Order: sequence, then structure tokens, then C-alpha cells
Amino acid sequence: MKLTLRIKGEIREWSRPLVMGILNLTPDSFYDKSRINSETLANRVDQMIEDGVDIIDIGGMSSRPGALIIESKEEWERIKPALKYISGKHPNAIISVDTFRSEIAQRAISEYGVDIVNDISGGNLDPRMLSVVGENQTVYIGMHMRGTPENMQNHSNYKNLMLELASYFGELNKRCIEHGIADVIIDPGIGFSKTLDQNYEILNNLDMLLSIKLPILVGISRKSLIYKLLNITPEESLPGTIALNTLAILKGASILRVHDVKETVQVVNVVCKTLLSI
Repeated sequence: MKLTLRIKGEIREWSRPLVMGILNLTPDSFYDKSRINSETLANRVDQMIEDGVDIIDIGGMSSRPGALIIESKEEWERIKPALKYISGKHPNAIISVDTFRSEIAQRAISEYGVDIVNDISGGNLDPRMLSVVGENQTVYIGMHMRGTPENMQNHSNYKNLMLELASYFGELNKRCIEHGIADVIIDPGIGFSKTLDQNYEILNNLDMLLSIKLPILVGISRKSLIYKLLNITPEESLPGTIALNTLAILKGASILRVHDVKETVQVVNVVCKTLLSI
């Protein structure tokens, strides 16, 4: 599937999956090597750009299982330096803000020209979110999750997981259209209100979601479905991440959200070269 999005006032088209780099401004992320501070921010961003990142996803609140919801003021103060640095130093970079709060999304868009809103709640934790995205004509990523990060792992009882995902995204797309959102990307929420086996069920059947005819984002980088299965640590889970990202591309993913940009760009290049040669 070709990916077409309106970015910075112009229509852009890609014929390959995009690499979204995670810029983690939280002190409690599950993968501690992804955490950055004011001293390491510039180097991390510059390295992502050099490594060929397509989108930089800035987050100020951890969404790992059991994570507590912080105050919006604290979330904004965490992400503001990154927004300021990237928009000033790399004005052509595509910026995504990872938040479920409409007020954070609005400020990021109006003050720093953010291109994408990445909402783990699919508009369910803030009733104003879809209106804000639609009013600003911003690209929207809506994820599937039950509950909140604090309690989501208590909500993994599904009768038919893939059918529920398809129904959820069909309804989400309808709501987005009603709010004037033209560019919608769906994220099945690997690791969010899903068991380990359910995560692999989604990956194995990811191509079923292509029938919704919306681009699919997959975020599996160094997550527990890898390190718990293999009885290793997040630090040791890059090979497993590469394997699953390769599978995700073959199953139709349009965007890969990752910690390791350079390695993932290589994966995208070799997989796409192989597919073009078939």
C-alpha cells in the first residue's frame, strides 16, 4: 500500500514503509536506554536524522503496563524542549507528538507545527481530541487499547480479537471522518491490553486489517512479547525486534515505530529491494 499524507501543507507519497523513531522524554520507560534528558536530547535527535528517520515521535508520558497518568503540565514541560529543538534545528523533519490529551496536541501543533498526533486511546480518553485534530487538519494515528496504561492488562478478554480490532477501527475511522480528519493511520496496539499470545495473533493476521484500507502502524520495538518469550532483557531484544518488523512489513505495515532507527532503515531497504525483485 502506498502511503499518502498531507505534511506541512503539501501532499507527500511514499512507496515504502516509514521509520518512526521514538524520542522518549519519560524517566520511567520500560527500555531505560531510550530515556533522554536535556543533555542528550540534541545528540539523539541529530543521530536519528543522520540515520534516516522519517518521523520523530515525541512522548512525555510512559504508556508501559502499569504506568501512572501524569499531570498535563508535567507532560508539556517534558516534551517542550524537544519540540523547540527539532522545529528550530530541523524544520523539515516530520514531527509526531505521542499524547492522548487534546490540549497537548493543540499546543504542539499551534506553537511548533507538529505534523502528526499519535493517540494511544483512539480518542477515548479525551473527547476533544478528534475535534482538535480535525480543526488543524493534522495527520492522526489512533491506537486500539482498552482501559488506561495503568489497568489495561486487566482488559485482555476477547471473543474474537481480530474481528474486534476491525470493528474498532471501522468505527474510529467513521468518527474521524465526522470530525474532518482526512489522514488516519491505525495502530493495533501491540502490548496494550493484549496477552503475549494475542500480540502474536495480531502480527500473524495483520494483513486482515488491510481491508479497512487505512495505513497501519506497528510498534513492537523491544517490547515484552519479545523479551518475555525469549527470557531475555529489552537490551538484548534487537534481533527479535528486527525479525518481527520484517514480518510486519510483509504483512502490510506502512509505519514501523522503533527505538533503533539505523537498523530499521536497513531492514526496510533490504526487504523492499527483495519484494521489488520478485
